[in-house]
Amino acid sequence: MTDAPDTPPTPQGFLRTPSEPPGDLSWADGRPEIAGAPVPEPATAAFAAGLRGRAGLRVVWPDRPAPVSPLLTALASAGVPLFSAEAPAWARQAEPVLTGLLTAWTPPERPDDSLRSLTDLRREEHSIRLRRHALGGGRTNPAVSVLMSSMRPAMLASALRQMERQRGVEVEVLLGLHGTSVEDAAVRRAVAECRLPITVVEAGREVPFGEVLNRAADKADAGIIAKWDDDDWYSPEHLSDLLMARKYSGTEVVGVAPEFFYLEPLVTTVRRTDYSSEVWTDHVAGGTIMLETAMLREVGGFEPEPRGVDARLLAAARRAGGRIYRTHGLGYVLRRALGDHTWRLPLAHFLRRSSRQWHGFRPSQIMETM
Repeated sequence: MTDAPDTPPTPQGFLRTPSEPPGDLSWADGRPEIAGAPVPEPATAAFAAGLRGRAGLRVVWPDRPAPVSPLLTALASAGVPLFSAEAPAWARQAEPVLTGLLTAWTPPERPDDSLRSLTDLRREEHSIRLRRHALGGGRTNPAVSVLMSSMRPAMLASALRQMERQRGVEVEVLLGLHGTSVEDAAVRRAVAECRLPITVVEAGREVPFGEVLNRAADKADAGIIAKWDDDDWYSPEHLSDLLMARKYSGTEVVGVAPEFFYLEPLVTTVRRTDYSSEVWTDHVAGGTIMLETAMLREVGGFEPEPRGVDARLLAAARRAGGRIYRTHGLGYVLRRALGDHTWRLPLAHFLRRSSRQWHGFRPSQIMETM
């Protein structure tokens, strides 16, 4: 599924690894051009698709003030990595945030193949900041019911704090306590300290995981519901990024690519890049599924099983005609420990699949933990 040629550009089709060097975006007699070829105004999805292979576009500003903002914003909304060594005073005055972003990143002149994955990561982080500015600025996001089941009281405080720091969205928490209760001191303290509206549902450990999620989801007031895992890490823009992707893709179900994993017993972070992002798909990270509450109810909710409920929900959504869009995974880190997971793969599996490994907890800069 692709955009029509004349539709506004979106990040759909973003390429992690460029195949061409940067180009120059300049203006001749007030008309934009790249390498002498005219740039359509307004820019279209088809035009942006033709730029996907480039490492970026260097903005060569006009000598005098000119109406360049609509074009730059359109290209930024497509995630095209725009950059500039320095912006003139008139541009900084007109677009202080955008020009600040453009001057914050520059691609290396001679990429080192041994550092290619890190160079690509920095480029993608820059692209995400640009598209957030272009697509998210000034928009009002709908409220979201965040759905989480937990049988680990020690994880609750951290999970709830991450929900609290979500930016640009109104959040209510639907918490299913699985085999524990508010009588547990750690649970009671975490719930009491949470500043968000929170609804707690208790279920015994014998109740299947999927049924715990359903009992909590039944309490949802918001029209959008987002699944959350208690042991993972989420960026402050996680929900806003999902809502943004949902908006520009027009999809029914959205989630992120499962890219970053923290292998706790090995004190190692790995990144997988075998899952592409900004694509239509049948798979997203289970702890990031977002869909309309009405659709969740239409497909019968989660299957009342102890594991595999995320994949079954995605399959049910597809059978009901729902499309699934996978956005970037830079704002999400999955924790893999020993035991207590509803899906069980050996740590060696993640090491084999990784394209990059770091000692310690090393998320992308989009996580805002550094």
